[in-house]
Amino acid sequence: MRSLTLPAPAKLNRLLRITGRREDGYHSLQTLFQILDRGDTLRFETQPRGSDITLSPALVGVTEADNLIVRAARRLQRETGCRQGATITLEKRLPMGGGLGGGSSNAATTLLALDRLWGLGLGLERLATLGLELGADVPVFVRGRTAWAEGVGERLTAVDLEPAWLVIVHPGVEIATAAIFSHPGLTRDSTVISMRRALDGAAPEVVWRNDCESIVRALHPEVDRALNWLGQYGPAILTGTGACVFCPLDDETQADQVLRQVPDEWQAFKARGCNLSPLHQALNLAEGLGQSQA
Repeated sequence: MRSLTLPAPAKLNRLLRITGRREDGYHSLQTLFQILDRGDTLRFETQPRGSDITLSPALVGVTEADNLIVRAARRLQRETGCRQGATITLEKRLPMGGGLGGGSSNAATTLLALDRLWGLGLGLERLATLGLELGADVPVFVRGRTAWAEGVGERLTAVDLEPAWLVIVHPGVEIATAAIFSHPGLTRDSTVISMRRALDGAAPEVVWRNDCESIVRALHPEVDRALNWLGQYGPAILTGTGACVFCPLDDETQADQVLRQVPDEWQAFKARGCNLSPLHQALNLAEGLGQSQA
């Protein structure tokens, strides 16, 4: 196998509770990662030994050295001593700075794709560990399951959620995660709750919230407006540090109805939650096809 085309799915934080600040500057949190059936697409083609990692097209405002796709590929080379290269093509659909985990998902897809194409066989545990060096959200995409997360988001427990249709709105602003987590007004002392309490929906006004939301609303009026608008259709919430907001709905028909009402100046799409990532579904399919052709 010399090439693979794979999805890099989005995620939502169905809740986000910040329970403390660690000595290393990172925050302790509890969150529920929901994998979606929508995201970016990457195509990988292996190149001979001694070749470089090349990515196209370039992302506006992101240098190649800072791009998580390139960083993931080169980290994999350093870890294994692999001298093969790769040509990577990105079809970008997810908005940058939207809280949907696009960059982290791109990195995870890169690790899994090149591990397979280069014949490295590192396994999910080792790839997730490498992914954590690139970003706190990378491991959940590597593991490929909707999950309850603690720590900085790396301690994962896979969960199965009822399928849900969601409308996601991007109000046209880009938010830097570091700016929100460093804000002096950010809530950092939410009470630690059990996973079971969260999944059972106990005290929803306490459980189902995003501790970043009040700061983001204050700093970005357009996000505040989007939350207020989407809230007329159901329980709207910010994902991550934003800027995207989302609302779970009863069915696809209702999601379509809400999409038709979205103000023209905003981007919006519908998606369905997945317990198993589309990335892992595609990898399983590719493996099955490879075995049938062997």
